[in-house]
Amino acid sequence: MNKPLDRLIKIEEVLEQVGCGRSKLYDMIQLEEFPAPVKLGRYSRWSQIEVQGWIEQMKQSRAA
Repeated sequence: MNKPLDRLIKIEEVLEQVGCGRSKLYDMIQLEEFPAPVKLGRYSRWSQIEVQGWIEQMKQSRAA
């Protein structure tokens, strides 16, 4: 089975998908409740697969 392709996304896309603000996102990262970004020089990017995994995890915990 083929592994899905991952891509690195900007914070604006992360915030749109997750539905929270920048400060809340960085608070969750600091508390290790959200995946940390990949640093590319002075830029931060997030793994699309990790963000989607976090969203699915939140959905499952809500249903439990």
